[in-house]
Order: sequence, then structure tokens, then C-alpha cells
Amino acid sequence: MVDTLSKPVTVMRIAPEDHVAVALEPLEAGIDVVVDGQVVRLRDAIPAGHKFAVAAVTAGDPVRRYRAPIGLATRDIAVGEHVHVHNVRTALSGEKAYAFAGARAEAGPEGSARTFRGYVRPDGSVGTRNELWILPTVGCVGRLGERLAAKGNLMAGEGVDGVHAFNHPFGCSQLGADLDGTAAVIASLALNPNAGGVLLLGLGCESNQLEELLKRIPEDRRDRLRVLRAQSENDEFAAGEALIGELLGLMAGDRREDVPLSKLRLGVKCGGSDAMSGLTANPLIGLMADAVTDAGGAAILTEIPEIFGAENLLLERATSEAVFDKLSALVNGFKRYFIENGEPVSENPSPGNIAGGITTLEEKSLGAVQKGGLAPVCDVIGYGERIATTGLTVLEAPGNDAVSTTALAAAGATITLFSTGRGTPLGSPVPTMKIASNHSLAERKANWIDFDAALVLEKGMAGAADLLLDRIVAIASGEPARNEANDERAIGIWKRGVTL
Repeated sequence: MVDTLSKPVTVMRIAPEDHVAVALEPLEAGIDVVVDGQVVRLRDAIPAGHKFAVAAVTAGDPVRRYRAPIGLATRDIAVGEHVHVHNVRTALSGEKAYAFAGARAEAGPEGSARTFRGYVRPDGSVGTRNELWILPTVGCVGRLGERLAAKGNLMAGEGVDGVHAFNHPFGCSQLGADLDGTAAVIASLALNPNAGGVLLLGLGCESNQLEELLKRIPEDRRDRLRVLRAQSENDEFAAGEALIGELLGLMAGDRREDVPLSKLRLGVKCGGSDAMSGLTANPLIGLMADAVTDAGGAAILTEIPEIFGAENLLLERATSEAVFDKLSALVNGFKRYFIENGEPVSENPSPGNIAGGITTLEEKSLGAVQKGGLAPVCDVIGYGERIATTGLTVLEAPGNDAVSTTALAAAGATITLFSTGRGTPLGSPVPTMKIASNHSLAERKANWIDFDAALVLEKGMAGAADLLLDRIVAIASGEPARNEANDERAIGIWKRGVTL
């Protein structure tokens, strides 16, 4: 953090080798700012969150931020100039060859004195909620599920945190791997520890048949599971109400108890990012991922297209050659997915990201991967799969907010940290904490935001991390996240194939 010569402003540069610094508030053209002892006269007005050059860059050369290239200069850039899409372009193209340089050692868990109050399940997993989830196999019964959930909430008593239905438009007119992905996600959601009871709601004639879906759920996990085929019932609503009553009766005795932080399964996500996300919210979330994995818990990182350009930061942390190979294949496979559909791999950032100061996908990715902290990458799993280990797992899913937050919940996340610089009310099946990258958003949209990460500019990263961990523990122990208080809970399923 630095000050200026002509008036008090705040700017930030991550590392001395970076070519750019970021304005933390709007800066006027012509003023002088001091960056690491260097006086820089601004040639342009710099919007808040945008970059300006602190070193000259020649056309065609890399522009560095986060100690790494964020793209190539499209023309000569002078010190003090605004650096953005008008003078920088992506350097990303297609697939790359990656070379394994050795495994990152897995450190043993350090443990933590932190605890939260969760619901211990028979398999040893721990939920942050005790909810009854209604999961439709197909969109045709989605509204039936929502009506049953409304009735279930009237029936629920002590020990039950809520009854929720997760409507979606899929489950029929799908083929092959596309249908398999839908079934995998629904089955994995049914196994999330936050679901103390599950009603699988089918129609009867859909492609996503209940009998096949049930095969994905282990026998020893079906005691809190009930199945309803709407076409087989004279009164499907009455039948559903009766099954909900059974599940609520089983859940009524569930109570929270103190459990160690190692029992937390933390999903990490970003959406509506701005240039501040990589300075405040994402590195702060990374500290939370480290705190949980250091304690012996699990963290899950996804949004594979928002790893492009920063994948080496994760590849070099792979704990084995097998994990390295799975991660490099996942990154290249996702690039191939773009190319085969006629899209460039750099088709990102979004218009909102650009307005917020993010210039290229490399820049977005370098900021985004900070959410995974510094933990070794212990595993890589496919879309719809569930985590099988503690430590940091990389999950196959796109960047789309609804799809990726759903995939995190299906993978086993019991709480998700979601950084944002522009703001969004979206929530997933599990508590989805919104971490604002800047004070303005946190103040203006306090009804959406759970934590103001811009506190790192005042209290330092360690001080803000302590406060955020307090909030995570409180919400994991039952305090509603803002998405829950606003009844913003939904799922999105990744549609990849043809529709019949």
C-alpha cells in the first residue's frame, strides 16, 4: 500500500517485478503517485480497480502482474498509462505439453483448536445443516418438488433446519455422457452430509430412471432416502407428503455437536470478479482453504476455464505424478472442449469482469487460483464425483456460477466461500458465503454480502483472516448465510450434449 504526492489515494502493486499497480480508488490524470518509492505521474484517469503502468513495456512483450505474464502489450505502454483491453491482449491459445518436475510433499495435518457445531453422520462425515432435500430426477416434477417442500417446511419441527427442493430442467431428452452427468450430480447431492434426509422424486418415463440412479447410492447410505414415482401414485402429493413425514421423523432426533475444523469440507468459488478480487477476497479465501486443509480438512477448487494461464501454479503442487497427469489432462481436455465447439480458450473475462478492471483470462486466472491457497493438490475428480481425500482437490466443472457451485455441493462441500467484486445473490444447496472484494460492494449490497474482504487493507491479511474464520465457524454452526436468509438456493446442471 502506498500514498501519493498530491493528494491521499491508495494504490497497490503485488510484487516489485510487476509492470502494473492497481488503483484502489479513482485517480485523476496528471497526479503523481508513489509506488515502492518510485514517483509515477498518471497520463490517464484510472478507474478504481484498474491498472496503470509503473514500468514501460514494449509492444509484443509480456505484461506482468502477480509475478507472472497476464498477456502481451499490443503497443508500447509508457509509465503512468492506463493498462487494459485497449493495449493488452491474451497470449493463450490451445493445448500445452506439461512436464512433471517432481511431487509436492504432503504435510501432515497440524490440527486446530477451532471447532464448529455440526451434525455427525453415521459414516463420520459432518453436515453444517440438517435439511431434507427433494431432488427431482427430471424437470417435469420440479414444481411438484417445490410444492412438497413448502408443505414439508410446515411439517418440520425441532432438529430440522429446513426442507428444500432443487428444481432443474434436465433428466430427459439427454443421451450418453450428458445424461450420465445429470444422474451423477443428483446422486452425489443426495450423499452430501448437509442432507439429513433425501426424497428422490421421479416421474416414471424419464431417461434418468430412478432404478439406475439408485445404483449410484451405496446401500448403507439409503436409510435416510425415500423414492417417489409420480406416475405410479393415484395422489402423488399425498404420497410425497407421507414420505416427507417419515424422513422428518428420522431427522427429528439429530442435534449439533462440537466437532474439529478438520471435519469441514470447504468449496471455493468466485463470480462477478473485479481487479480487487485478486488482491483481497481470493487470497483471503486461500488462507481459509489453507486453515482447513492444515487442520486435516478438505477444500475443493473448480472453474477449470478460470485456471487457464495459471495452471502451472497448481501443477507444481501435485502430490504425485498421477495427480499431475490427471490435472494436466483436465486442463487440456477443457481447452479441447472449447476448441471443438468453435470457441477460443481465452473467451473470458466477462463484460462485468472487464468493467471491473480485469483485462485477460490470464489475469483473471492468476487472481482466481489464489482461492486454493498454498496447499498441495492431493486429487483431481470429474464432474459429479465426490471427494475421496482430505487436502485440496481440483474438481472438473465450468466457471458458470450456478453449475460450479452445484458441482461443489455434489462433490461434498458443506459450505462454499464465493468471492465477488460486482455482487450476486446466487446461492447453492449449501451455505454460500459471499466475500466482497471491496468496501463499496459490501456497504451497498449488505443484504448479499457475508464478509468484507477489503478489511485486509486496514487490518492486514492475517487480521482479516481471523475475522473471516470466525464468520465461517458461526455459519457452519447454524447462523444463516445471506443466501439462506434471502432464500436464494438453487442448482445448475452442466448440459453438454444434444437435446432430443
